[in-house]
Amino acid sequence: MARGIGLVLAFVFFCGCGETIEQRAAAMTGGDPARGKEIIPRYGCEACHSIPGVAGARGQVGPPLDGIAGRPALAGGLLNTPDNLMRWIRDPQAIQPGTAMPVLGVTERDVRDIAAYLYTLK
Repeated sequence: MARGIGLVLAFVFFCGCGETIEQRAAAMTGGDPARGKEIIPRYGCEACHSIPGVAGARGQVGPPLDGIAGRPALAGGLLNTPDNLMRWIRDPQAIQPGTAMPVLGVTERDVRDIAAYLYTLK
């Protein structure tokens, strides 16, 4: 059932109805992709991840985030949905205790904006 929901979300995300990828990402997350791109360095994400479009984001500790919008899973098996991505960014230790990804104190607005930007990365 969850896999089916993920496939439907992916279809809606990638097919859209004449919207730009930024508009679809914003609708999915309630965030602002442009702002998300700007604030990623505030949380130091680039220290561990390579992130297209973010200056200096060439980290190699965490997975590269290019193409994250098209991945079926996050964090080793969590279904790639906006809610799950935002939960992961906000409190990865609650989802996968002991993961290398730290809790960074990302605010509600910021997590929505960061997720919106990440969902523009096909």
